[in-house]
Amino acid sequence: MDLEEQYLRAAEAIASADALLIGAGAGMGVDSGLPDFRGPEGFWKAYPPFRGRHFSEMSTPHWFRSDPQLAWGFFGHRLNLYRSAIPHPGFQILQKWAKKCPDGCFVFTSNVDGQFQKSGFSTEDVVECHGSIHHLQCSSPCHKGIWEAGDQVFEINLETIRTTSPLPKCPQCGTVARPNILMFGDPHWIATRSDRQDKRYLDWLKRTSSRRLVIVELGAGLAIPTVRYECQTQPGTLIRINPREAEVGRNGISLPVGALEALRAIDTLLEARRAEA
Repeated sequence: MDLEEQYLRAAEAIASADALLIGAGAGMGVDSGLPDFRGPEGFWKAYPPFRGRHFSEMSTPHWFRSDPQLAWGFFGHRLNLYRSAIPHPGFQILQKWAKKCPDGCFVFTSNVDGQFQKSGFSTEDVVECHGSIHHLQCSSPCHKGIWEAGDQVFEINLETIRTTSPLPKCPQCGTVARPNILMFGDPHWIATRSDRQDKRYLDWLKRTSSRRLVIVELGAGLAIPTVRYECQTQPGTLIRINPREAEVGRNGISLPVGALEALRAIDTLLEARRAEA
């Protein structure tokens, strides 16, 4: 089936949807100018001083104990970047589709950047399964509290990816704080915030179990397949948008293009349908 036919199938599915599940991986942010760290080359392009190292090596909690200036250089740079990024128009297209669904939408994302909330999605309708860089926890942790990162801007030496800024501290014990993100080899991630999101999501799935569900999966790769697995296990029509890894099951819809390109193309077809109605 060629791409034009796949777009038509996607538009037909969304037009008849009662509920919309949006699954998003790192590829969703590329059109907003955010790196997806795809493979070592992608990581090194974003952070040249780390050439020879892997993302999984740098995104580990032990740096907050052994070299906190480096840890917050890396995560502080990402926090600065995510705060300054402007969500691309695809987020607004998804919101428009969701408003036309009787049972609304839910977002399931592995992204920690907060772009869905920033673009206007309700915080009550988002699951951040790997946590959020905009929230902090104790790196020990001495307690189970999670708090907002606030508006601190980190000064970063781009030749070393180290920060010279004051480091966030735990308000109870004074230990260096860390982002409330599930890192690699991370036994200390406090998941209570994500667990509450997940409960709301499961309740929504129950309410929509007998309705026509359409799943729009955007930029979710195979390297960390959390989002892909979640999307393909739900009982609805799956639209998989991914420029490199768009393979989908027999009844799914495969769009091997970027997120914004696909969303705009589908939306053009939906607007044409409405104009003809």
